[in-house]
Amino acid sequence: MVNLTINGKQIRVKEGTTILDAAASAGIFIPTLCYLKDINEIGACRVCVVEVEGCAKLVTACNNKVWEGMDIRTNSPKVRESRRNNVELILSQHDCQCATCVRSGNCSLQTIANDLGILELPFEKKLPKSNWPMDFPLIRDAKKCIKCMRCVQVCDKIQGLNIWDVAGTGSRTTVDVSRNRKIQESDCALCGQCITHCPVGALRERDDVQKVLDALADPEKITVVQVAPAVRAAWGEAFGLPRKFATVKRLVSALRQIGFNYIFDTNFSADLTIMEEGSEFLEKVKNKENETFPMFTSCCPGWVRFMKSQYPGMVDQLSSAKSPQQMFGAVAKSYYAKLLDVDPSRIYSISIMPCVAKKHECAIPVMNDAGAGPDVDVVLTTREVDRLIRAEHIIPADLEEEEFDTPLGTGSGAGVIFGATGGVMEAALRSAYYLVTGRNPDPDSFSKVRGMDGWKEAEFNLAGQNLKVAVASGLSNTRKLMEAIRKGEVQYHFVEIMACPGGCAGGGGQPIKDGEEQAEARCEVLYGLDKVNNLRFSHENPSVQKCYQDYLEAPLSHLSHKLLHTDHHAWLMPEEETEE
Repeated sequence: MVNLTINGKQIRVKEGTTILDAAASAGIFIPTLCYLKDINEIGACRVCVVEVEGCAKLVTACNNKVWEGMDIRTNSPKVRESRRNNVELILSQHDCQCATCVRSGNCSLQTIANDLGILELPFEKKLPKSNWPMDFPLIRDAKKCIKCMRCVQVCDKIQGLNIWDVAGTGSRTTVDVSRNRKIQESDCALCGQCITHCPVGALRERDDVQKVLDALADPEKITVVQVAPAVRAAWGEAFGLPRKFATVKRLVSALRQIGFNYIFDTNFSADLTIMEEGSEFLEKVKNKENETFPMFTSCCPGWVRFMKSQYPGMVDQLSSAKSPQQMFGAVAKSYYAKLLDVDPSRIYSISIMPCVAKKHECAIPVMNDAGAGPDVDVVLTTREVDRLIRAEHIIPADLEEEEFDTPLGTGSGAGVIFGATGGVMEAALRSAYYLVTGRNPDPDSFSKVRGMDGWKEAEFNLAGQNLKVAVASGLSNTRKLMEAIRKGEVQYHFVEIMACPGGCAGGGGQPIKDGEEQAEARCEVLYGLDKVNNLRFSHENPSVQKCYQDYLEAPLSHLSHKLLHTDHHAWLMPEEETEE
């Protein structure tokens, strides 16, 4: 243990503790900007500098360790002056038009500048120029980049894709797409983790709110909106609402006030996905002598992009089932249009998703099987729908709970847990057990696949058949698993992959609270909702049963294949286009 003094306060911490952590343990706040624990501890911004007795120069708190007898002052006149100068220099190369920034009010740089009382900039303003494709789902604004390196480190260490890198030298140093590529030419998975870990507004999703407003204003359009499972665990964070209060039913109430015609639950099509994907998996198990295992889930478009760019030789092992988002869009413009007795072209299908890659997925040219244009017309992230609620001057704290519309608003607990890592696997196994044995298992029989570990594996007995399964979230973890499979070090029958750590709960389109990872808390909400749901099996969803009875006939039927399945080879990643 080490004894030291911080701001006159005697504290005792473990040897090897950083100044930043030591101060935090004593309730002393030191501001940071570039710091991400265990990911980016390079002291680049120098906002966390402190004064140490006996040291001529200020030292960064994030990456310097304490020693016995250390005497530290975290906010001395010398520290304040240096910190202010450092922030002013950062601001001299930063677009400070906060009123038009997506992160205004939720920006670490803005907060620090305000706390330091910076009202004028003494340095000449020099903003870099960039030419970014504004139709790409992920937008980078070079004028807002503060060169903190977070995006580089998150993409390298957490996702293992190395999309970002340092470019230029000296005063021209910046961050850009690696290897002199354009973003459209890269193998970016569009996971959006760089966005959620950016401390400013240099990275964001393409804003599609205006498209939705235009559709709402068009009397010829019937607006049908679906809400993804993980959204319900996070949408209220931006408004400071407690998780127990910010229910999906209050979000439904907000969406009704905005003016959507029909509000449905993606849990319905998550259950539909289980019926199709689970049936597909059981067919493979029956014909295992002629099949290649494992079968991989296909509901995460970030993972599908990763598979196509990194392991193209294994694409055929992806389930052919579409994601719940795309299944919903196809059903909305076919089955539901028939129920409404309207021309499918009048339906405008909107998704509210915790994901940036979903914006890419809905635009894939072959995702139009209902025959009325794209099956999903537009995707809004959780952050975008929060901005839409604000734009409509709705006060979330005053909302009453309202129910989803029917029939596509009925979902099971199995559908809810799709938003958590391991949830798709667990939901699939629940129904697979029933489809094989004719009886339901205990709903929690497959809970071994739960948890935040980046790579989990389990083995279950399914009517005498031992099934080995694995679950991974985060693309660095995924690469480790894939390499182990390719080398023959592990063998599985079924594998679930989610591109974002923690699954959709930690998705790149979820609300941002700088320096805090919320995925685990959101997953707990989803599992809690499953626990109290009257329906905990996808195959028991009455709306899904009726959809099959009246329209689709059965899982894997001809119509099911047409509407609910896809060919992953029918569109190309940049590397495949180059090869062509």
